Amino acid sequence: MSSKITRGMTSDGSARFFVINSTEMVNEAVRLHHTMPTATAALGRVLTVTSLMGSMLKNKGDSLTVQFRGDGPVGTVLAVSDYYGNVKGYVGNPSCDLPLKANGKLDVGGAIGAGGLYVLKDEGEKEPYTGISPIVTGEVAEDLTHYFAISEQTPTLCSLGVLVDTDLSCKAAGGVIVQLLPFAEDGVIDALEKNAPKITNISRLFDAGLSNEEIAAIALEGIEYDLFDEIEVDYHCDCSKERMARGICSLPEKDIDELFEKEKNIETVCHFCGKTYGFSEEEVRGLRKN
Repeated sequence: MSSKITRGMTSDGSARFFVINSTEMVNEAVRLHHTMPTATAALGRVLTVTSLMGSMLKNKGDSLTVQFRGDGPVGTVLAVSDYYGNVKGYVGNPSCDLPLKANGKLDVGGAIGAGGLYVLKDEGEKEPYTGISPIVTGEVAEDLTHYFAISEQTPTLCSLGVLVDTDLSCKAAGGVIVQLLPFAEDGVIDALEKNAPKITNISRLFDAGLSNEEIAAIALEGIEYDLFDEIEVDYHCDCSKERMARGICSLPEKDIDELFEKEKNIETVCHFCGKTYGFSEEEVRGLRKN
């Protein structure tokens, strides 16, 4: 079962919006990385927003990376999306699990800590664009709102949520991004500000059974809008032995010599899905020669 993104725009062209139910995507990440609740929430939120942002890319070969480099116990949290919104990601410390906050919510901000948010857009022939902004709260949604404001000068409403079940699986997860476009009407801005508090607990809305369309209706209540499409997205890792081989072959010769001094065969492990790939010394030498 896939996660789904619904995309649309206000009828007057004042804003565009994206809604995702990312429950299945986050559950696949939990299965692959064996995350504890706080790490699940941190990684799940970053995967969710990266998928939404990926679906905004213009060309099929484009990709987007979102990375939180904080000083908190969860370590680096990173996700990569393709043009369609399919994502992969990892968290530095999947075992991170902090006490709940006073309001009963998972302490994602405490897990991520202070540091920098990095957004890299690889648009094929162009030089990759890298936007950097400080981590404001570590709660992810607020940090991306701040990033869009200072790095892309785009007023943005962002709501993200991950609800973890008692069996450590993801019970519900999702997100909404609404972005104002140039010359947005004041009435649309006022309505969006009025509606924003209604979607702050987005994972609970999905857990209650609301669809993407129903959540879009809440976020855009009082505004005329058009739904464009709904696309299926997944947690998808595109690793391969060939890709891993290129990484090994890019190492300096002395580093490869050191690797094979200790072992006849070496194994590489994909950060994103945990798959292992084995290489013999003869294989690596042959690849480097070619």
